[in-house]
Amino acid sequence: MAMNDSVNILNSAYLAVEYIDSFLPDNPLQQPFKNAWNYMLDNYTKFQIATWGSLIVHEVSYFLLCVPGFVFQFIPYMQKYKIQQDKPETWEKQWKCFKTLLFNHFFIQLPLICGTYYFTEYFNIPYEWEEMPKWYVLVAQCFGCAVIEDAWHYFLHRLLHHKRIYKYIHKVHHEFVSPFGMQAEYAHPLETLILGTGFFIGIVVFCNHVILLWAWVICRLMETIDVHSGYDVPLNPLHLVPFYAGARFHDFHHMNFIGNYASTFTWWDRIFGTDSQFIAYKEKEKKQQLITKKKAN
Repeated sequence: MAMNDSVNILNSAYLAVEYIDSFLPDNPLQQPFKNAWNYMLDNYTKFQIATWGSLIVHEVSYFLLCVPGFVFQFIPYMQKYKIQQDKPETWEKQWKCFKTLLFNHFFIQLPLICGTYYFTEYFNIPYEWEEMPKWYVLVAQCFGCAVIEDAWHYFLHRLLHHKRIYKYIHKVHHEFVSPFGMQAEYAHPLETLILGTGFFIGIVVFCNHVILLWAWVICRLMETIDVHSGYDVPLNPLHLVPFYAGARFHDFHHMNFIGNYASTFTWWDRIFGTDSQFIAYKEKEKKQQLITKKKAN
């Protein structure tokens, strides 16, 4: 009975969104996107699209999303938004990070990406434009992938912090006490495989078109680069996402090493009380700010 009620609610929500969408103006970018998509299908094989297309989407998205955080370090005005202001980025650390990233991307992640075509063939995932889900379905699917990945990340990430295994794997990622965007995928190869598995679970559950693979890649990179950026910018649109953890939440994890284990949302840390030190830290910050204001007045 409960299952039927849930299905009815989801169907009603879908119909409501579809009804609202019918009143929205046509997207001027839709036709150019359709032309480009069909051109790709006509000129490249499915293997080329799934493999090299996925690699290009990952690499271009990753480094483009890193650009704002990288540029912020050269803008004095943005320094007031830097969370750990006493720990600026250094060229030495950024170069070391970049070299490790290239190794992980091409020797760890690329072999996994090469399996994308076989995944789409095994599960009969379509590539055709006519089969592409509507934008609101894609958004819902990406959110579902994020919820699944977040649960996986919380428990496996917390396990990687266990004192018996921390120094062998996860310690690599914690070389940077004050993180920066490019460091998001700076990790031990085993960690890339262990935590990266959570990315694929949602794909297995929701994927009904190859576009979801790329949309979810972009969404996941957007989130992980943001929380590692080291900057808490007030007008960040990701703050509109309910229960979104954000840069300040994850930055504390790098600074403190204990707690705040989730990747995207705050609920698992709240449920298990692993955000208690973060909450205490925020309260201490607020009291310190009040004392500073009183002294200034």
